[in-house]
Amino acid sequence: MAAVADPRDHGRVGVPVYRGKFDAPQAERLLWRAGFGPRPGEAEALAKLGLHGAVTSLLSPGREKFVGPAPHDSKGRPLAPADAWGHDHCWWLDRMVRTSRPLVERMTLVWHEWFATSNDGVGSQKLMLRQNQLLRSHALGSFEQLLIDVTRDPAMLLWLNGTDNSKDAPNENYAREMMELFTLGADRGAYTERDVREQARSLTGFQNDWKQGLGDYNFHFDPRDHDTGMKVVFRKPGRYDWQAACRLCVSHPLHSSFFVRKLWSYFVPDAPDRATQASLEALYRNGRQVRPVLQAILQHPVVYNGPRMVKPPVVHLAGLLRRIGAGVTSTDWSWIGSLSGQQLFYPPNVAGWDDTRWLDTATYRGRWIAVQRILEDRKLDPAKATATPDAQTVLTKALAFWNNPALTDATRTALLQFAQLALADAGKQRWKQQQYPVLLENALRQLIAVSPDLQTS
Repeated sequence: MAAVADPRDHGRVGVPVYRGKFDAPQAERLLWRAGFGPRPGEAEALAKLGLHGAVTSLLSPGREKFVGPAPHDSKGRPLAPADAWGHDHCWWLDRMVRTSRPLVERMTLVWHEWFATSNDGVGSQKLMLRQNQLLRSHALGSFEQLLIDVTRDPAMLLWLNGTDNSKDAPNENYAREMMELFTLGADRGAYTERDVREQARSLTGFQNDWKQGLGDYNFHFDPRDHDTGMKVVFRKPGRYDWQAACRLCVSHPLHSSFFVRKLWSYFVPDAPDRATQASLEALYRNGRQVRPVLQAILQHPVVYNGPRMVKPPVVHLAGLLRRIGAGVTSTDWSWIGSLSGQQLFYPPNVAGWDDTRWLDTATYRGRWIAVQRILEDRKLDPAKATATPDAQTVLTKALAFWNNPALTDATRTALLQFAQLALADAGKQRWKQQQYPVLLENALRQLIAVSPDLQTS
């Protein structure tokens, strides 16, 4: 590795670049961090491109294609994501599983948490899906434009009271979260309570209509309801409107440091060192574009030789389905997602999901049930068993089911010991000797999928 960028990286000088081996294991980690894990053969194909080529291919994937059949419920009916409860979660899960643009979809998930909006407050799956497409369209582009478009997005206007913010009665909700959670961060000295109040005035003017049976509609900006008076934001006076409010935040001296650290946290568990932080900030300030910063992060040495990172529940699940070429054929994934701690379109609050709880005693049960649901229609029937293989053979078959994921020696040893003890318990009874290996293979499939190695990357 070296502390200078690849010459082809267009000015990313100063950001360290990984120079070690880039084979299938490294490519698989990249696919987990920057997507939803590999389909069979994808890690090997990506490794042949080298690190720079692999990252570039993820950042410029071309036109989207979907692999496999369209999703449906357990009765074979098409999903209705705009209408039926839980179908929105399954619709998006299906995109994660079948997309040819995994990094675009992963960044859509990142923005969904960054600008966390819940249908609990919006009350319209149609508007949530509209916001979802907005986030996808800005996945790798200008953060400034993303912020502007999110600010006027109908779902966000409902979620943080943007249409309740008038010149006669300013509402501070969106102004506060725009600075605290979206652009500057709390307790950093970036803004004051006066700034919140003045920004709220700048953001006045959005309205919408409501009609029985139609719900909220006709979201628009009405200049007559906008406060055109002088405001003072960040000690700068001006007659700011809502777009100026957005630009004031992204041009603030503390914005770039907030942006870099927050974006980094979605791909690396530990904070960047000072030099990396400074270099990424400089890269970001040159246009406030997401793509070059993300490229530098995904080529950083710590992605490949740093600590492992817990996969969010939906990433873990989508990756397991991708590994075995399975699709979304049930709406059970909605309630299982909730049980796992991550139901899409329903983050718990405006701060998004708490990733320190991905593997607590409550949410882990949801992951276990998710794997059970995957295996339910694929379990082997012990009554049809004929062979009596040894423990290593059974483990090898179970690993092959999951397309031979990379496991640590410690995990392999633990699984093998479990297999040996289970088969030893069969004793000399003929029916146990025949059926235990099949029961064991079913159990090993479950244990492999919930092992630390597959729940982290």
